[in-house]
Amino acid sequence: MSQLPYEAGDSPDEPLREVMAKVCSELVDVADLIERLEPLLSDGGSTELLASPDHMRLMQGIDLAVQKARGLAAFLEGVSEEVAPELAVDITEALKLVNLDDMKRHLKASTRTAPSSEAYKNASGDLEFF
Repeated sequence: MSQLPYEAGDSPDEPLREVMAKVCSELVDVADLIERLEPLLSDGGSTELLASPDHMRLMQGIDLAVQKARGLAAFLEGVSEEVAPELAVDITEALKLVNLDDMKRHLKASTRTAPSSEAYKNASGDLEFF
């Protein structure tokens, strides 16, 4: 796990509203990534596959995962509207729990980056090992 360094004099505190907005954005990004699986699993190529109860459960599970991720994002967005704008939080320890460097960059409130789902959509065959 890598630690995010801070410049001398910088505070590790982040505005809580912005941190929550970043988490919302990541949840929406997760929903988008999951949603892209649905066409791969329901291309209509096999009527046997589409008629399979196991396949239908899988499709329903994917749909539920997307709905839950979007619901959590909406919930956090609603809660963040109630947070005082001046409230800040040190996210250093929480970021240590995140394994994906890409996600760490996205969650750092002062960093603005494109969603992961956009990067993967535009990657055109690039492969990232993890």
